[in-house]
Amino acid sequence: MQQDTPTLAQAQPAAAPPGEGGARSRVRDPYFDNAKYLTIVLVACGHAWEPLTYGSRAVTAVYLTVYAFHMPAFALISGYFSRGFDLGPGRVRRLLTGVAVPYIVFEVAYTLFYRWAQDDPGYPISLLDPWYVMWFLVALFIWRLTTPLWLALRHPVPIALALAVLGSVSPEVGGDLALQRVLAFLPCFVLGLKLRPEHFTRLRTRRGRLAALPVGVGALVAAYALAPRIDAGWFYHRGSVAGRGAPEWAGVFTTPALFALALLLTAAFLAWVPGRQLWITALGTGTMYGYLLHGFVIKSSRFWRWYDHPWLHTPVGELTVTAAAIAMITLLCTAPVRRVFRPLVEPRMTWAFQLGNKGATQNAAKSTANKTQHIKTAQDTH
Repeated sequence: MQQDTPTLAQAQPAAAPPGEGGARSRVRDPYFDNAKYLTIVLVACGHAWEPLTYGSRAVTAVYLTVYAFHMPAFALISGYFSRGFDLGPGRVRRLLTGVAVPYIVFEVAYTLFYRWAQDDPGYPISLLDPWYVMWFLVALFIWRLTTPLWLALRHPVPIALALAVLGSVSPEVGGDLALQRVLAFLPCFVLGLKLRPEHFTRLRTRRGRLAALPVGVGALVAAYALAPRIDAGWFYHRGSVAGRGAPEWAGVFTTPALFALALLLTAAFLAWVPGRQLWITALGTGTMYGYLLHGFVIKSSRFWRWYDHPWLHTPVGELTVTAAAIAMITLLCTAPVRRVFRPLVEPRMTWAFQLGNKGATQNAAKSTANKTQHIKTAQDTH
């Protein structure tokens, strides 16, 4: 990643989720917060660009390039910050309050929003069929819950890739809990578990940044050349390869190829992420807010047909859409928005959990003191 930040060893603790605004640590490496912010910007831009791809080859090329790596990058960074996850009470509590509960809350909220916007009061609420962006929380929950298993294996990445291949050739792996996507991006998460600070340091050298330039340019050129013939659905991983019109056995080759492409582009992207403290650094701590909330804006643009305006499909309009997407996701990551939505995104829920060791120790000490005082009082009475 960049040579201008030599203190990678002082990064956030391994348990801190990369997309959660509540990841508190004594020392934060601004590099990773910058990476998270820039990644969520790509997520928002990708969603905003999708309606423009039907009339612009240039937008399609950029869209394809971004979709080839932006969610793999998110999964990889998530894995990197899950290295210290175990099944201890504190970690499980944070997994429930930071991932599981927000999933339930926003899955219901998105469904109710759809019912209102589409005047469809009978649209079902289903926690097993993630709605729009909510699939990533399901994936993150499953990945992190299985982290101790991946850390115990000698060669976890090849095993995770084999599972991804099996998912891609199995049409029966349906949409329940977005298992196709969970398996497809699993190798990126598992690879993140195996990364160490020195791996990022190697990327951030001058040589690494220079090597990343032809990779990015080459990807854009290739995407522009292939834009009329390639289906962006290959990067969504919503179903098996049979759903893309390819024979099932093709997944044996396409899945590793897409994984390799994603890693190459992710490395090129991370090589150019700034490592110093910038105005975007603080925004990187609130990317979970931006991720969960921006879907309402994106879906509103579809429901109320904002893209029907012809000028949006001109070069100036496309740049306007891009600027609006960046402004929107930036706003949703700011501190005021986080304060308003913190009870939904980061609920404390102390009422639902037993006291931790510190609380138990304090209560035990208080109980002992009370007993001592009671005995002393009894002795004085007699």
